[in-house]
Amino acid sequence: MTLKLYDTYTRSLRDFEPIETGKAGLYCCGPTVYNYAHIGNLRTYVFEDVLRRTLEINGFEVRHVVNITDVGHLVSDADDGEDKMAAGARRTGKTAWEIAEIYTEAFLEDLQHLNVLSPTVLCKATDHIAEQIEGIQQIEAKGLAYTTSDGIYFDTAKDPDYGYLARLDREGLQAGARVDQGEKRSVTDFALWKFSPADEQRQMEWDSPWGKGFPGWHIECSAMAAKYLGPLFDIHCGGKDHIPIHHSNEIAQSQACYGTRLSNYWMHGYFLQTDKSKMSKSSGEFLRMQSLIDRQYDPMAYRFLCLLAHYRSDITFSWDNLDSAATALGRMRETYLSWDTNGEPDAGFVERFMAFINDDLNTSQAIALSWELIKSGLPSGVKRATMDRFDQVFGLQLAQWQPPAQEELPKEVVALAKQRQQARADKDWAAADAARDELAALGYEVVDTADGFELKQR
Repeated sequence: MTLKLYDTYTRSLRDFEPIETGKAGLYCCGPTVYNYAHIGNLRTYVFEDVLRRTLEINGFEVRHVVNITDVGHLVSDADDGEDKMAAGARRTGKTAWEIAEIYTEAFLEDLQHLNVLSPTVLCKATDHIAEQIEGIQQIEAKGLAYTTSDGIYFDTAKDPDYGYLARLDREGLQAGARVDQGEKRSVTDFALWKFSPADEQRQMEWDSPWGKGFPGWHIECSAMAAKYLGPLFDIHCGGKDHIPIHHSNEIAQSQACYGTRLSNYWMHGYFLQTDKSKMSKSSGEFLRMQSLIDRQYDPMAYRFLCLLAHYRSDITFSWDNLDSAATALGRMRETYLSWDTNGEPDAGFVERFMAFINDDLNTSQAIALSWELIKSGLPSGVKRATMDRFDQVFGLQLAQWQPPAQEELPKEVVALAKQRQQARADKDWAAADAARDELAALGYEVVDTADGFELKQR
């Protein structure tokens, strides 16, 4: 069954055809570690994890590379302002190196909470300065770079294909520019290397052929992707906000260095929205994974919420939506746990599941198919084995889940509940009501069920 993926570069759904038979190279833009990742950021990594799992269930050996941006990402996409790492250091009172370590570790913990598979390679920008300098030298040798008082810039006017990924209106952008672009020749030109200020020693700076400074954000990904996956690999992923600038710039650099667009497929995850605006750290108000955990939510409930929508559609986050996802996941877990453990996957359901997941990762339809499986008349052992196959892609860890331990109820509470039940059987309503009132005074509510009763602590 053919895997079809939406390629942003061609704006089309394409059959996945790997460069090397049986293998897939996957590069995913990682975080800038100046602060904690928020749950909107993490939605992208869930999408990329589903992509990796889908490649693997289709039999591909995946080499998965994720970068850590720990220098060079400025607060402005116009390549001015402060380095986000320096801003984070000032905010926390720690060094840029310290916060890079703290937030990288927090990011990796978030991925573990969400059962996102560990990348094959996790690479830091600060460990690959030499590769970035080499890339800039290649661009400069092609005559596509120029020097200003604050750095080395890529001359986008000399690249006739620049901005194709985003279908940029370059002339319109230039004519409509309302910001001071300084010495940049065009509003779309971008920094390859920034010089350190003459009167300031930066925490993160390196010697280079052009003087002391630090790399631009975009050259980092191009250099590390090519180092670990080659100058043309299979799939490059990121958030949709990377399309007009970061990924367009990566492609321009790679065409200059290697004569390729770096990746054969470009894929982008959409936003998590709150009140019709995307969640962002710039507002200063954002939800971390730890925020959900502190509210007693299982991280898998958030993963389940992400699976309910297609990765190329925005999700509106609300606590009600998360509650609904948690409830649905709880039902799925309890039902799964009730099934027999002996059985083989149902071929028909597996074939339908693969059709959905191979149709550009249609997880929403695949989840709907799961409920159809649950309601089906198949033997429970077959259902469980089939759901195990689904969960290779869902990553919900159904087989690992255990119901929370029930607290042992006080003996006098159980005795009162049994007295009430007997009184009801004897139609002694006064005695039944008295027992119920005593239970309420002890902080318990008794709920009648088809099998007897349940006790809930108030």
